[in-house]
Amino acid sequence: MASAIDIASTKAAERETAVPPALASAPETPTRPPPAASEISAPRRRRRHGPRLSPLTRRIIAVNVLPLALLALGFLYLGKFESSLIGQQVEALRTQGEIFAAALGEGAVLDSPDEGELLLPDLARQMMRRLVAPTHTPARLFDKDGKLVADSHVLSGPGDAVQVTELPAPEDEGFFTRLSHEVYDWVAGLLPRRRAYPIFQDGRAAADFPEVVSALHGEGGQAVRRDLHDRMLVISVAVPVQRYKEVLGAVMLSSVNGELEAEVRKVRFEALRIFGVALMVTILLSVYLASTIARPVRRLAEAAERAEGRGARIEIPDLTQRGDEIGDLSRSLREMTNALWLRMAAIESFASDVAHEIKNPLSSLRSAVETAVRIQDPVKQQRLLSIILDDIERLSRLITDISDASRLDAELSRDTMEPIDLTAMLRALVDIHETTRSEGTARVVLMPPERRRGFYVSGLESRLSQVFLNLISNAVSFSPPGGEIRVRAREDGRAVLIAVEDDGPGIPPDKLTTIFDRFYTERPAAEKFGTHSGLGLSISKQIVEAHRGRIWAENRHDALGEVCGARFLIRLPEA
Repeated sequence: MASAIDIASTKAAERETAVPPALASAPETPTRPPPAASEISAPRRRRRHGPRLSPLTRRIIAVNVLPLALLALGFLYLGKFESSLIGQQVEALRTQGEIFAAALGEGAVLDSPDEGELLLPDLARQMMRRLVAPTHTPARLFDKDGKLVADSHVLSGPGDAVQVTELPAPEDEGFFTRLSHEVYDWVAGLLPRRRAYPIFQDGRAAADFPEVVSALHGEGGQAVRRDLHDRMLVISVAVPVQRYKEVLGAVMLSSVNGELEAEVRKVRFEALRIFGVALMVTILLSVYLASTIARPVRRLAEAAERAEGRGARIEIPDLTQRGDEIGDLSRSLREMTNALWLRMAAIESFASDVAHEIKNPLSSLRSAVETAVRIQDPVKQQRLLSIILDDIERLSRLITDISDASRLDAELSRDTMEPIDLTAMLRALVDIHETTRSEGTARVVLMPPERRRGFYVSGLESRLSQVFLNLISNAVSFSPPGGEIRVRAREDGRAVLIAVEDDGPGIPPDKLTTIFDRFYTERPAAEKFGTHSGLGLSISKQIVEAHRGRIWAENRHDALGEVCGARFLIRLPEA
């Protein structure tokens, strides 16, 4: 029994004189077995597009080609151009008809004393044949009674009349030329026309042609009709044949079959050639543009997909050399991925440190409880109960600080930072300490600022107050009785530099950065072990860095170069 309590007492003594837990190596903790395959839901595989055009590429091509296609359809329509060609054809036929009529009025008219002016049919037919020979324009001549006298497509001779039909030239076109013409005819048939022209009905009398009837009354006439068989436009102009203002007949000239359509076709084919070249250039440029967007985006997506469901580190392609939005996206994803992995590593390290720190008081608590059950001495039981209470208080303190540290990140990222008067905050903290400090403890003095106006920083007032309270508390712990702690703030470029100085023993030179590690404790010898969790300076560093600042420690030296105290410095950007 005595040996049991001696063991408990020895463990308690070792715990009070032991090296701080942060310096000891953390025990190996058992790892959780991997979950079963049934517990892991299969990740949804992204749809791969392979060598085909991606949806983004198709959209870019469609957006670029659609305006060009609408422009090409506008060229194919050519409604105003067709109307202009019709007007020009009418004017040309009218001019030619007036020449024919003037020639016939002078050379094919007989002045008869009995019947007056007469149009000689035989002479008129011969003159008509010679007049239309250079232009091959279809022409008809009607007398004043409306009877057809001459027709350029009909040759009169000793026998019956011979119908003359002009045959098309033999085609010497290749396959692609014929195919293009067929496609053109099909597309042209789909295009709407500005107006519906009447059907051309051939006739042998003036009454069959309203423009001829108008010409026989002394007024010129014109008409535009559509051939029923080949759908070609037929333009006809009638001009009166006069001699001394007397109408002796009428000349009707018609356009060559298909002449207008051939001109329109020529213009349309030229427009289609230009459209074809522009279409090829547009598609090539669209594919190039899409490749500079879709391909790197696909690479970024595939990089994330390769690591999906495997817990592997995601290697985001480095596209920052592009210097555009894709490069900015790549940089942001790389920074986000690195920050995520750093956060995961920090969480893993934090969990390991927490397990280590909690296991120490739990081991001591378990040993004390097991020993207290076996002894009967009230004095020794009281000593064990005090050890148990100390361990419980230490566990409670650890859990509180760990809880505060675990929710710190979420609070700093969620809450809105506001301008804070740093001078007023430090003055309030110093006043609170001076009002509540006990006799014999170090006093805190706020040194006067170097400028009259206050120092303003952007941040969370409660968290920054926590940082300065922690630094002041540490300085009080290490200061000699009746010592002085000085708090000062001064301008440092576009930032504010705050210093907390004490007259204590200083910090070991090799521990100036280690003191900011989690669960590291370097306390005065007179202080009871376990009073602090070792998270205060770590949390302070986390808060300062979240405010885009920096915190560090250094030793103060006297004139002889001896350490005469410690100084903690915080640099925060000024608002």
